[in-house]
Amino acid sequence: MFVDKAVITVKAGKGGNGAVSFHREKYISAGGPDGGDGGRGGSIMISVDTNMSTLMDFRYKRKYAAGNGADGSRTNKTGKDGKDLTIRVPNGTVIREKESGEVIVDMSDIETFKLARGGNGGWGNKHFATPTRQAPRFAKSGLPGEELEVELELKLIADVGLVGYPNVGKSTLLSVISKAHPKIADYHFTTLFPNLGVVYVGDSNSFVVADIPGIIEGAAGGAGLGHDFLRHIDRCRLIVHVIDISGSEGRDPVDDFETINKELRSYNPELAERPQIVAANKADIAQDEELTKRVKNYIKEHGYELFMISAATNKGVKELIEILSAKLNRLPPVTVFESSYTPKQPIQGSPEELIIERYDDVWTIEGLWIERLMMNVNFSDYESRMYFDRVLRNAGVYKRLEEMGIEDGDTISIYNMEFDYTS
Repeated sequence: MFVDKAVITVKAGKGGNGAVSFHREKYISAGGPDGGDGGRGGSIMISVDTNMSTLMDFRYKRKYAAGNGADGSRTNKTGKDGKDLTIRVPNGTVIREKESGEVIVDMSDIETFKLARGGNGGWGNKHFATPTRQAPRFAKSGLPGEELEVELELKLIADVGLVGYPNVGKSTLLSVISKAHPKIADYHFTTLFPNLGVVYVGDSNSFVVADIPGIIEGAAGGAGLGHDFLRHIDRCRLIVHVIDISGSEGRDPVDDFETINKELRSYNPELAERPQIVAANKADIAQDEELTKRVKNYIKEHGYELFMISAATNKGVKELIEILSAKLNRLPPVTVFESSYTPKQPIQGSPEELIIERYDDVWTIEGLWIERLMMNVNFSDYESRMYFDRVLRNAGVYKRLEEMGIEDGDTISIYNMEFDYTS
């Protein structure tokens, strides 16, 4: 099954916590703090795998997490860093931030990219020793790693895109000009996913051609298969518009040509400006001379080059290949989507965002800011409790409580920890 779109969640590892420890050794008194730092959390890496051609793997697994950093330990030992997690994707995968749709990275011009960065490890208590605080009994907690919900979108990397109605001979043409072996049959929608083929021109020149499955009227709005695969034309430098000059399907080639171009324009206006060559296929069975003349005049009037070919008999195919090669040599390289994503700063919260509620003589305080603060406080240590008290007072938390009517002896409850308030 060809899968070219997937949504996954990635979570980098949390940093390890710093350690609270004091040097213990025979004959050495008051050895001082020696708590080591926590290890860094593992990161999420994206790597291109040239052996992959679909996002099928992400159909069954949607959550990816890197390893957490280990906590620090005594004797100044830093915790082990968390293990990075590498996610393999096909070449040409565009990664977007799900919520905003902004492009994070286009994996067509780089091999490896760090998608989510692991959290820093927390400092051990050795960092908090001062001349006046020689035995700090607290350390910092590790920071959480980045977490993202991203959309993976595979846009095939091809120089030339073959477009046209179903059963006009695109797959046959691809099989003739390259070594690709697409499914070929005399019915519509034979091709159910894009096929790639490499066309060699001489000993040192080659280009890649993509056969885009049956685009029909309304494809840009979801009809047929074209809605799913129009995205694969985005990178193509040159479009070969294949029409059935014989009218063997009972359709008018001119109407087909106009309809397909309308769908390309509806999907992406830039595609209407993309260089385009018209390949009038099945010329070997074209019987209606009046129709052939009308098609030639219409294509000429609209400024396109027309090549009469027969993929079945190879008529005109060699000349078409030479023209494609010459035009590609003058065109800019394959499109690479520029990143438009600005990494979000970790949410730290603020004292102003705290939620304070009263239940009789009990006051509850909740919020990310105070939750993070409590993670870095050792409440069994007097100095740590005094530090916690100073931070709350300086941040204006006590002032808010007083303005709301708190009285001496009331209870303050913060995430299952309770304190008696004194002014």
